[in-house]
Amino acid sequence: MGQQKDGQGTSEGPRPISVRLAMEVLRGVAQVDFMPSAVCGMFFVAALFAGGRQYGVYGLLGSAVGTGVAYGLRLARDAVAAGLHGYNGCLVALSCVVFLRSGHPATVAVLGAAVSVVVAAGLGAVLDTWKLPPLTAPFCLVATATTVAAPGFRRLWRDAGTPAALPGPATGPTGLTWEQLWHGFFANVGQIFFLPQWYAGLLFLAGIFVASRLAGLLAGAGSATGLATAWALGAPAEAVGQGLLGYSGVLVAMALCGVFVAPGGWSAAYAVLGAAGATVLTPALAAVAVPFGGHAFTWPFVLTTMLFLVAVPAIPRLRRI
Repeated sequence: MGQQKDGQGTSEGPRPISVRLAMEVLRGVAQVDFMPSAVCGMFFVAALFAGGRQYGVYGLLGSAVGTGVAYGLRLARDAVAAGLHGYNGCLVALSCVVFLRSGHPATVAVLGAAVSVVVAAGLGAVLDTWKLPPLTAPFCLVATATTVAAPGFRRLWRDAGTPAALPGPATGPTGLTWEQLWHGFFANVGQIFFLPQWYAGLLFLAGIFVASRLAGLLAGAGSATGLATAWALGAPAEAVGQGLLGYSGVLVAMALCGVFVAPGGWSAAYAVLGAAGATVLTPALAAVAVPFGGHAFTWPFVLTTMLFLVAVPAIPRLRRI
């Protein structure tokens, strides 16, 4: 979502083109969580397959399509190599698995992943005026448009109430059991990819730690903040345990300390504040989205992160990277 390099770099050297492309596709999957690391991408792909074969296949398909289209459009080579044109396609394809009728999402997934590259290029040009990254806004725009349009196509629309949808008004029990608490901690990381399984979230978190210890710690802090905020405000325990409120907080925490803002004590506190804000925003946006599946996607992350980044120059204790 924003990092060009990590400790492994993106230098391709004399590797065969097939190996080079495979690594770029894996980086595209890893960049969903800001990690330009093929090794991290392997952990993420393993987590996707752990959640279900379709998730693994479509995650790779979306990243591959996005990467291929970026090459075809001759977008910046360094950005393509770092996976920056694969992550939106990955998420778009996964959203098709969740929201579209079984057996029909492949064509829409390919089309949506391709369109997300164009949307990302356009948004990047516009947002550069304010020195803001597009983040997952291209995915959110394409996925929102797809789910809004899908009910008009009988062969595409899956009935509302998908596994990734938030429940209605908070009428269920709010007391968290120990199992819901630790499941929710890992599920917050997995729900970025629409996966509520705790073991998938554990694999995602392990991949982040492999790529960057700081990023792993911030992801954990964001998840814990999301849990605490949702519990304190009385969110339904089932939704909290499935990670449906805290996933954007994971991304916000990583973005605001280490990715776009220089790491430090003040930026860590800033990141935690942002994670709490994104958690509060999530059910509000999901409520607006009820007619077409009830999912906020990563809009809470996008809106919160952009607002907090705009404020950074006005805060002397913080510094943009």
